[in-house]
Amino acid sequence: EAQLVESGGGLVQPGGSLRLSCAASGFAFSWYGMGWYRQAPGKERERVAAITKGGTDTATTDPVKGRFTISRDDTKNMVYLQMNSLKPEDTALYYCNRLGVQLSWGQGTQVTVSA
Repeated sequence: EAQLVESGGGLVQPGGSLRLSCAASGFAFSWYGMGWYRQAPGKERERVAAITKGGTDTATTDPVKGRFTISRDDTKNMVYLQMNSLKPEDTALYYCNRLGVQLSWGQGTQVTVSA
């Protein structure tokens, strides 16, 4: 059964950093582009970063551009999100998923940015 497990969230002060991890299993991880998504209370889920299969290209959305970096390790079936210069508006539940045909969503990892 395909599964995605996110970890690494927490409470951080504005300006701080966190590194999120996503462990993938049950499917051919290296065949798929992957993305990081987030959902804040009362808002729709949005994608914030994407990485192609092989990791040759990455993209981030405007709200996080220059602060978040996505990467992957196909030897470990992992995808990461390095988040720097965090802002209160980055507070959300963060998820990973495949690009294109997505899997069932995992439980996510909570990121809270607050003084």
